[in-house]
Amino acid sequence: MQIKAPRGTHDVLPQESYKWHKIESTIKELCQDFDYKEIRTPVFEHTELFERGVGETTDVVQKEMYTFLDKGDRSITLRPEGTASVVRSLVEHSIYAQPLPAKLYYVTPCFRYEKPQAGRLRAFHQFGVEVFGAEDAALDAEIISLALELFRRLGVTGVELEINSIGCPECRKAYNQKLRDYFKPHLNDLCETCRQRYEKNPLRILDCKQQSCKDIYNSAPILLDNICPDCESHFERLKACLDVMGIPYTVDGTIVRGLDYYTRTVFEIVSKNIGAQGTVCGGGRYNGLVSELGGPELPAVGFGLGMERLLLLLENLEIDLGGVDAADLYIGHIGERADLYVQKLVLDLRRQGVSVCRDYMNRSVKAQMKYADKIGAKYTMVLGDNEIDEGLAKLKNMETGDTTEVKLDTLGDFFKQLGGVE
Repeated sequence: MQIKAPRGTHDVLPQESYKWHKIESTIKELCQDFDYKEIRTPVFEHTELFERGVGETTDVVQKEMYTFLDKGDRSITLRPEGTASVVRSLVEHSIYAQPLPAKLYYVTPCFRYEKPQAGRLRAFHQFGVEVFGAEDAALDAEIISLALELFRRLGVTGVELEINSIGCPECRKAYNQKLRDYFKPHLNDLCETCRQRYEKNPLRILDCKQQSCKDIYNSAPILLDNICPDCESHFERLKACLDVMGIPYTVDGTIVRGLDYYTRTVFEIVSKNIGAQGTVCGGGRYNGLVSELGGPELPAVGFGLGMERLLLLLENLEIDLGGVDAADLYIGHIGERADLYVQKLVLDLRRQGVSVCRDYMNRSVKAQMKYADKIGAKYTMVLGDNEIDEGLAKLKNMETGDTTEVKLDTLGDFFKQLGGVE
């Protein structure tokens, strides 16, 4: 029986991987321009990290985590999102003791058990940024501008920014009571999960995806109308910063995000070009998470962006990310002497930064050239005894058909003078 990849996973094949390289290199350059440093964390963590950090009443913890007991009978979970792991690392390694703000980014695999659909997989990749140590809403505006700049550099158009404030824990105490009062007459009409959330965290009801619950909470009190003066001032500061940066936005009082750690700013970047699930980036502020996970009281803000959803968006917009990088040179050979000569020559050229291929299939010269054409080699040459003895060979440009006679011991210099074969 043939073994296939598990449902909700995807192989990135060589004819697709160049797209990932393009996006990842753009992310790296972008984060360098914004002075963000890369962090890498383990692919699995103790389950408690996500129960405490993400929140026990979230869909992620209740329904979507890949959790198992290891051989030491410890509960382990494959990372469902990036933020909690970064905060754990921040606390464990006292990164907060270094000059602040600490500005970090990552591109990392994540895992969630949910229904696979276009741009949404069970094993997926997330680009995220996390910044610690500054309360100023100008930082919220900065990470939003970073996300939007990524879309701009990739040529993405038509995305829209939606922002909201969900206040602080003090705001939400009074608001949660308003929600309980509102939902109480409808308790029997809510789904079982939302009935559990009613007592523990009624705000999570507003994130339920079931239509019956949506119909009820669509008329619920709006949190933005119930935030305290400090949170309102913070939100006004965010809008002022976005305005001065020339970043258009819409205030959407229904955005609450799907994770419990958010405070104050929440935002989503949406597109109509990836179907019904239009959010391509989401994030916000989470000022209480560092202390919740054992660190000091430290403000924080960040976002997560699904790489597969970004690729789907680029595909739907028909944005060209270039093609698979082809070899600079294919060297064919005739005879045993040339075979060994080419074996050494390709290594010498590779050490000089030239991408080179040779035959390992005992093909005829004609078949070698056909293969070179199929793999898109930019230049070809064939070596036999005469070429080796003379130290000269004819180099063929596969695009134009032009040939140039070159000295074998100056091949590396030839490609350097080209400045890299385009």
